Amino acid sequence: MEIILTKANIKDAAIIHKMQIVAFKSLLDKYHDYEISPGAEPIEKVEARLQQSFTDYYLISLNGENVGAIRIVLLKEKGKCRISPIFILPEYQNKGIAQKVFSIIENMYQPTCGWELDTILEEKGNCYLYEKMGYKKTGKYEKINENMNIVFYEKN
Repeated sequence: MEIILTKANIKDAAIIHKMQIVAFKSLLDKYHDYEISPGAEPIEKVEARLQQSFTDYYLISLNGENVGAIRIVLLKEKGKCRISPIFILPEYQNKGIAQKVFSIIENMYQPTCGWELDTILEEKGNCYLYEKMGYKKTGKYEKINENMNIVFYEKN
């Protein structure tokens, strides 16, 4: 299994957006969070992020095929990096790809004060993955709707 991260640029916006919509569709259908779900974002939002000086986007490829993406936000004032979002296409999930991507990214970026990310509290598989990778809950939660809460994680 060869996983490669390729730094994305504005020309990759359509590819990222298309994969993002597919990857987050089941969560969007389940939680109806049209305000914050990457599955409901217009392509313009992806394009804007790709042009941010403090953002690095990577296409995730497996054996030469794009299977997802990850965005690293450089929070220089906090000495941290934030992952938001990371996604793998549904047919490639649960194959260890995200774990490998975390290892690659954490070796590439070594922020002085660590990492942060957030996810849906009710998605036990996501929480399990992040905790397995060494991320700890911060104690901060945000209620999105009756069925969905966001939980915040950090790793130092």
